[in-house]
Amino acid sequence: MNGLKEKKIMVTGGAGFLGSHVVERLMKSDCADIVVPRSTQHDLRNQAVAFSLVRNVKPDIIIHLAASVGGIEANRRNPGKFFYENLSMGIHLMEAARLANVEKFVACGTICSYPKFAPVPFKEEDLWQGYPEETNAPYGLAKKMLLVQSQAYRRQYGFNSIFLLPVNLYGPRDNFDPETSHVIPALIRKCLEAKEQGKDHIVVWGTGKATREFLYVEDAADAIILAAERYNGEEPVNIGTGREISIKSLTELIVEKIGFQGEIRWDPSKPDGQPRRCLNVEKAKQYFGFKAKVELSEGLQQTVDWYRENRKG
Repeated sequence: MNGLKEKKIMVTGGAGFLGSHVVERLMKSDCADIVVPRSTQHDLRNQAVAFSLVRNVKPDIIIHLAASVGGIEANRRNPGKFFYENLSMGIHLMEAARLANVEKFVACGTICSYPKFAPVPFKEEDLWQGYPEETNAPYGLAKKMLLVQSQAYRRQYGFNSIFLLPVNLYGPRDNFDPETSHVIPALIRKCLEAKEQGKDHIVVWGTGKATREFLYVEDAADAIILAAERYNGEEPVNIGTGREISIKSLTELIVEKIGFQGEIRWDPSKPDGQPRRCLNVEKAKQYFGFKAKVELSEGLQQTVDWYRENRKG
């Protein structure tokens, strides 16, 4: 972390789920000059605002985590919004960083950028071998354009931009809103409310056969900071655990953590999303020494405990 201590670091989305953990870890590592622009004051979708922000802050490093995100249903309802907002924020901010001679730009993509039927485990080389899963393709493609921009700017301008591909994240401070949450917080909330209301069953979307890989948010924050400090290449890099679990097994694990005694009923009329998701994570280990530490069972327990303590607020 010594390489970052003397740098002015701007973290977009730094008050959000992942960003707040990144900022917390930077502060614990004695990085004293951290800037967290808030969306209420700085609308990064607006080019003039993005340019002005970077010009005024004069950061050495930008970690771009601001995003418009959601689960399957949120993506189905907002494909245009997710495409436009994610693409415009990234494009404006990276161009602003280039013009301001920012030393390094860390762009965070998404596993949703991978082709629907990419060979498992997903390797970075397979990123362009097909179209993403349809329900979240606009979001995934918008994020993938930041890789194109990153590589193009490196080649033409010598701009040091790196591109990371985190897998599905979870953990304390996640979004538990039933309209926009991802699978783990949605299931935790559903199971806990069903238990408290004495329900005899819960209904879960899909068949349960799809698989996903999940990374604890504090591990993700560590990976991003390690990459910011040590990685300066043009290749995209996967960030994950390299282990997948079926949605059925995940649901059973959460039910066990919550202590819900009722039945799990599957609704196959709802989409499963991408059939399988699991990453090859060798490059992260090779290029900047990242390896996930928190096991899924442990991370789920910490997430459940956090939600129980904080949900009323």
